[in-house]
Formats: sequence, C-alpha cells, structure tokens
Amino acid sequence: MRPDIPRSPLPRMLALVILFFGLFGCASVSAVDRHASDPFERYNRAVFAFNQGFDRTVLKPAAKGYRRLPDPIQTGIGNFFGNMADVRNAVNNLFQGKFENAATDTGRIILNTTVGVVGMIDVASSFGLPKHQEDFGQTLGIWGVPAGPYLQIPFLGPSTLRDAPALVVDWYTHPAPYVLQDYSEVLIGLAAVGIVQLRASALGSEDLLGTISEDPYVALREAWLQRREFLVRDGAPADDDLWLDELEMLDQEEVFR
Repeated sequence: MRPDIPRSPLPRMLALVILFFGLFGCASVSAVDRHASDPFERYNRAVFAFNQGFDRTVLKPAAKGYRRLPDPIQTGIGNFFGNMADVRNAVNNLFQGKFENAATDTGRIILNTTVGVVGMIDVASSFGLPKHQEDFGQTLGIWGVPAGPYLQIPFLGPSTLRDAPALVVDWYTHPAPYVLQDYSEVLIGLAAVGIVQLRASALGSEDLLGTISEDPYVALREAWLQRREFLVRDGAPADDDLWLDELEMLDQEEVFR
C-alpha cells in the first residue's frame, strides 16, 4: 500500500519556473546598466512593484492588526511556527554534515513540542539548546551550488535561481503538510497566519533598509543577497560585507524569514 504523500505546490512551482524562463528573454536590461547579480532587473522590478502593492493593500494592514494582539499571544504564535521550522533546520543540518546542530534541533523539537505545549513556549532555549536557521537553499550553497541570478517571485519576494527551486524541498521538510494533509482548510489558514506573523516581524525594517539605498528595490536586493551569503557562511564575514551590522539587525528582526 502506497504511503500518503501530502499535496504539494510542485505543479504550480514548475509552472512558475516556466513562466520565469518565458519572461527572461524580454526581461533583461542593457549590458551597460545590468547589475552583475541581477540580469533580469526589468522583470524583477515589475514583480517587486506587484509585491509592494499586495503588501500595502493586504499584508501590511493584516500585520498591523496582528501587532495589536497581546504580546504573550504573539510570542506563542512565533514560537509555534519556529518549532515547526526546527524540523527543516534539523534535516538541512544533517544534509550539511552538522550532526551536533541536527541533534540540538531534534532536542528542541522534542522539548518544545512536549513540555513547551506544541511549541508555544520555547523551553529548549532555557535548557541551552540554541536555535539555528537552515533551509535547502543554504544547503545547496554549502554544497557549492552558486546562487545564480537574483529573482523576485510573485507573492514570495526575493530569491535566486538556486534558492527558488529549493523551496519545493523546504515544503517537503515542513511537518504541517503531513500532519494536516486531510485538513486542507486548516493548512491554508495556518499558512496565512504564518505569513502575517512573518510580515509583522518586519514592520520596523523599512527605515533600516532605507539606510542602504534610496531605491527600495536596490536596498532589498543588496540586503537580501548579502544576508543569504551571510547565512551560507554561517555568519563568517567576507571581504565584501558592506553592511554586516545592518544584516545582523535585520536577522534579529527576522525580516526575510
């Protein structure tokens, strides 16, 4: 008997990739104006404008409403989603050969899911088990796969040609699709709350990004690309880290998670 496999967005992701390549031919800018990491800037700016409009009309108002919830509720919701993300962290630490970190992630999952009331309370940190942040895009980077061109994905925001397909693997290493595979409405609702919670954590980031560039598109692109390399290197500085302090502040605010 075949095991149940959670429904996945794979067909939609593949269609999106096809759309990317279909648009690439008309989305580039002249070689004189082209940024080395952003050969598809014209297309990316169009998607960025669309995402900004969606954010202004839907996500940001919802995030402001979320911020009106009592702090303990917001903390509990953030811990709940962080606990589920620890499954992805553990898997990718295994992929990267970081077995001690994978064991720490596993301990966090066990403690927070049981003693921490399905992750609502971060008990593990009190026991000295630090939280990590790993995804399959970072794993590919550690395996030596180059980031490739910068991409703006509709609704999802910044990515690269390496990190965008990795989102499919991240989906399969998230526990929610398996636990809630027979409750699609709950899964959709949970995803919506997670997105709003993530956006709420970034409400204070606009001014910080403005210190990088007066052009919001360029500011987000440069901060995001440098932060991705920062994560792939596990925080080790590089010669071209222009905004290392700002990246650490953005990391604390979970702007891009």
